[in-house]
Order: sequence, then C-alpha cells, then structure tokens
Amino acid sequence: MMIAITMGDANGVGPEIILKAFRDGEIPGQCVVVGDYQVLRHGGEMIGIDVPLHPITSLEEYQPGVVNVWDRGLLSPEDITPGKRSQKVGAASRDYVAFAAQKTLEGVFDAVVTLPVNKEAIRLSDPGFTGHTELIADICGQKEYTMMLSSSKLTVTHVSTHVSMLEAVRNVQKDRIVMVARLTHEALVGKVARPRIAVAGLNAHAGEGGAFGREELDEIIPAVQQCQQMGMDVTGPYPPDTIFLRASRGEFDAVVCMYHDQGHIPMKVLDFSGGVNVTLGLRVIRTSVDHGTAYDIAYQGIADSRSFVEAYLFAQQMVRGRSL
Repeated sequence: MMIAITMGDANGVGPEIILKAFRDGEIPGQCVVVGDYQVLRHGGEMIGIDVPLHPITSLEEYQPGVVNVWDRGLLSPEDITPGKRSQKVGAASRDYVAFAAQKTLEGVFDAVVTLPVNKEAIRLSDPGFTGHTELIADICGQKEYTMMLSSSKLTVTHVSTHVSMLEAVRNVQKDRIVMVARLTHEALVGKVARPRIAVAGLNAHAGEGGAFGREELDEIIPAVQQCQQMGMDVTGPYPPDTIFLRASRGEFDAVVCMYHDQGHIPMKVLDFSGGVNVTLGLRVIRTSVDHGTAYDIAYQGIADSRSFVEAYLFAQQMVRGRSL
C-alpha cells in the first residue's frame, strides 16, 4: 500500500503538520509527500523539526525510513510568506492535488490524503476552483460523489457543499438525496451491519408539515421513502436543531445534511481536531484533514497534527476495505 500526501498551501500549516507527524512516528506504512522538497526542508529549519527528507521523481527512488518527497519543483523558500495568500503558492497547492489524484488513477498510489489549501489563493490562477472534492471528481470524470465528515463522535454527509445558500436550496432534490444516502450506506456497511442513517430537514422544524417550506414534503420525504424501498435503514427528515445531538449519543450512525454548514458546524463543535474529511463515490480514495490552512499560526510550531493522522489512518482503512 502506497499513500500520497499532498503538502497543501505552503504558506499554511500543511508542511509543519507533515513534519510533526513524521517526527512523532504517527504515520505508519509506505507513503510519499507530493509537494516541494526545498519548502519542506526550509519549513523544518524554521520551526526546528529535523526529519530526514529524500526527494524523488518516481517510486523507483523510494527509500524506507525517510520522508520521501515527490518533488514538483514549483516553489522555493523565497516564495514562502507564512500566513499570506499567494497566487504562485495557491497554484502549486492545486498542482499537488491534481498530480496525486492522476497518479492514483494510474495505480501509482492507492489513496490520497490532502492537507489544507486556500481556495482564494487557488482562485487567483483558477477562478473556477471550488474545492478538493470537486477537483478530484473532475479528474475522475465522475458526477456522483459526496463529502463525508467523520469522527468517533459524529458522521455526516452532504447533499451540497461549496455553493451559495440559494443554490444549496435548489440542490435539495429527491434523486440527489437518495444518491447521498446510498453512498453513505455503502461507506458504513463495512463497519456496521445495518447502518442507521438519519436525514436532516432543510427548514426550521423540518418544515413543520409545509408551514415553513415545502422542500421536506416535495423532495426529502419522497427520497427517504425511496431509500427505504431500496432496503436501507434511512429515516427522517428530522429537525436540524436536534438530530445531531441524537446522532452523537449513538441513535444513528450518520446524518445526511442538506448543505455545507448544516453538517460542518456540529462536527467542528463536537470534534474539531479529530474529524476526517472523506470523499465518497470516486475511483480515487481521498481523505483530508477537517480544518483549513490556519494562516494565523503557520510556522509557529503549534499546529495540531491529530486530524492529519486520523485522515491518514482512515485512508489506509479504506484501501484495505476496498481490497476485500
């Protein structure tokens, strides 16, 4: 098993998190960092973390016992301004993801673990960029996918993610909800014999019988009924202000959320450092940290590597599960 780790935005905490995790022996198995060797070396010097780095341009050059860096040669230490958005750094961070995803499709890597990028920095050179998930889906040529956030305290998936609230409401459609629930069920079925999936409503009190909107009546309830006809344990819609508490107490294995913040807010309140971001439905296995670039603490030696470690271990688990 060979895992690709993308370095993320070099002006953020990505390089520091990688170096810390390797220094502390938290990354088992074989892996390669896709990024810039000189930047990682410079980062280690800045924060006083000394781990052996080895630049490679193919797996034939891989060496055990060191941090192997597939050197993209895009950035130098002079390009790094900690905590600042940069067009060049943003473009490089996008390249790391695209390169790793393509190599995984080709069978060079078994999975990709991504460190955080800054969307605004990437949009300085790629105005249409919306996120890792959408970029990798485009590379895979796939339309059916969803984002899952998972920790020991809560698991959520999303009907829509990086869109405006107006578009998020328009995306609350029966077929999309059924697809997300199905992908959620498939992701959990290896861990839970019969996953219990709750579907959150869109409107206050889950619409209260149409008093606060018809999305529940017209789209969400028919989607839940179709999932049940397909043999899945899917129920709802439940009021968004109570369902996450119920799920966190063990009543459900996952919650299907109608939009980005509906799922992200409870996840980050309950387990900010331990959450893992997983893309479901794609040919490329991809997990990620559940936090951003943290520009305000970059290169200060205080970034937390826990979410990265959890994402890495989750990727290994998914690779093993896919091979069964």
